[in-house]
Amino acid sequence: MSRQPTQTTIQPAYSEDDIRVLKGLTAVRVRPGMYIGSTGSRGLHHLIWEIIDNSKDEVLAGYCDTITVTIHKDKSISIEDNGRGIPTGMNKDEGIPTPTVVFTVLHAGGKFGGGDGYKKSGGLHGVGASVVNALSEWLEVEIHRDGNVYRQRFEYVEEADGQFKAGHPVTDLEIVGQTRKTGTKVTFMPDARVFSDMNVQHNVLRERLRDNAFLLKGVTIRLRDQRPDAPEPEVFKFEEGIKAFVEFLNDGKNTLHDIVYFEGERDNVEMELAFQYNDNTTENMLSYVNTIPTIDEGTHVSGFRNAFTKVCNEYARKNNMLKKNDKNLTGNDYREGLMAVLSIRMDDPQFESQTKDKLGSEEARSAVEGIVAEKMSFFLEENPSIAKQIIERAIESRRIKEEIKKAAEALRNPNKKGKKKGKRTISDKYTPPSKKDADRNELFIVEGDSAGGSAINGRDRNFQAVLSLRGKPINVEKKKIYEVIGPNGNEEINTIVEVIGTGIGDDFNANNCAFDKIVIMTDADYDGAHIQILLLTLFYRYFSELIKRGKIFIAQPPLYKVYKQGKKGQEIIYAWTEEEREEAQKKLGRQSEIQRYKGLGEMNAEQLWDTTMNPQTRKLICVDLEDMAEAERTVTVLMGDKVPPRREWIENTVKFVMEEE
Repeated sequence: MSRQPTQTTIQPAYSEDDIRVLKGLTAVRVRPGMYIGSTGSRGLHHLIWEIIDNSKDEVLAGYCDTITVTIHKDKSISIEDNGRGIPTGMNKDEGIPTPTVVFTVLHAGGKFGGGDGYKKSGGLHGVGASVVNALSEWLEVEIHRDGNVYRQRFEYVEEADGQFKAGHPVTDLEIVGQTRKTGTKVTFMPDARVFSDMNVQHNVLRERLRDNAFLLKGVTIRLRDQRPDAPEPEVFKFEEGIKAFVEFLNDGKNTLHDIVYFEGERDNVEMELAFQYNDNTTENMLSYVNTIPTIDEGTHVSGFRNAFTKVCNEYARKNNMLKKNDKNLTGNDYREGLMAVLSIRMDDPQFESQTKDKLGSEEARSAVEGIVAEKMSFFLEENPSIAKQIIERAIESRRIKEEIKKAAEALRNPNKKGKKKGKRTISDKYTPPSKKDADRNELFIVEGDSAGGSAINGRDRNFQAVLSLRGKPINVEKKKIYEVIGPNGNEEINTIVEVIGTGIGDDFNANNCAFDKIVIMTDADYDGAHIQILLLTLFYRYFSELIKRGKIFIAQPPLYKVYKQGKKGQEIIYAWTEEEREEAQKKLGRQSEIQRYKGLGEMNAEQLWDTTMNPQTRKLICVDLEDMAEAERTVTVLMGDKVPPRREWIENTVKFVMEEE
């Protein structure tokens, strides 16, 4: 029975005056996340990707072979190419110069078909350049075309009526010189009123440009960073394209054969594929559409996997490597240890969002499936030794996984006879939440009993769970899957798998995750950092889908408690950095005292809740996979078996400072 109101409720006024029409680029300023995903670091870098995509489209069209990206001292960014240059004539639809249209009108561009502008492009929606302009303090475009140098400037300006206008042209398109070159240079200053993080990360930019150079065979891509203490300029150019990419990704791994490469075209879809097996037990597939990374894969990847599995099974049966009564091997069996790069180029690909993370075009599935089936069948016949390696590895993979599955079942049901079933109890180090709610519940993984005790007492038991590790988990990068899970696996990892609920390997299903957030909460010391890295390696290698879904976090406990006893009790300020500690001391004055937290166990339950577990006050870092290639490379180098690549990485990356005594 529903409750009836006991008094008259006055509804707030709602009239035609409340309906607001957002004109021009204002909509982008109001809802930037709709266009670039976020207003943090990732969104900031997305602005750069949008302009680079336009230069890469000139490459795909066959008119550009050099792209230069510059980070200036004032933190503005320039992207310059030697393509055809943006057309400078009057646009017939808008009656204004074409560059003005490109940078001020949403859904305007040469990528909508019906002309000779672009067929295969990465910037697809005609919003990239205008969105960058809308979210910038200022933007300048310089065009070299038809023997002239053209220039126009746009700014975020205040109008006479007090309203602000985004991306407003403050100069006309004007000729400022003559030239023999062609191309476009876009320079923009991201607006600090939009972005919470204005620091363009050199390594993020470098890695993306390097990956683009792999995908754009023979194209020169330059990076210049003019900020103080920045690395030296770099030039990326790879004549072997994605073959060199796979070689780069497998550096540090033990590979089983030479890199396999083939390309083809079907139904106006061009495809390149390079792959090589290594001795890892996980698959690594990097996929791209018109050079755009599809982190969440899509139809092109499905087409590859379907054809690869089918062709390999047909070869295995034809050559009596599978017995008559044997079941076909699965795709997971064949792809264990596979390192592959799949790159396709197609007209008008359909993505699931403006950020282009997943391809939805069905024609890509059938085209890739057809090309891979044809090329792979021929390759296996012509290379029987590699074919034998692939099939025998898959057979061994299935055998090991079946043994693990049987052993794990016996472990879960030790008294199973007929219909009787035993029950395994999850580790006594796990304290569950009182309610089952996968859309809200959080799991905190902590080290040791002391931190575990504070976390258990300080948490909100309605939705927060705590798992205390007995010791350091193993480094899964140096282990086979049967050494990671199952009866012969690591107890800590077995417990994590059981608590999370997703399964692992072939049984993994991200939809079965029991938590909305999984938070790694370790001490702010070397041991804590090591455990954090070991857990991140585990999640990357076996639970990467949870990272892609934004479920893995790193807690940020404070380093200091700055406090002073006052008349009304103790005044406390927590500090996460040295700068915050200094500010807290200034605020509380000379009588303030400092406590340096060496571990979570030094905090009582209330302090841990206030600083690290309370959703209203805590600081969490969300782990993401913005660059799959760099993540794979980093995990292999830092956590793998081979010492020389790790030594080289340390020598090139880590700065050693001699401290005076």
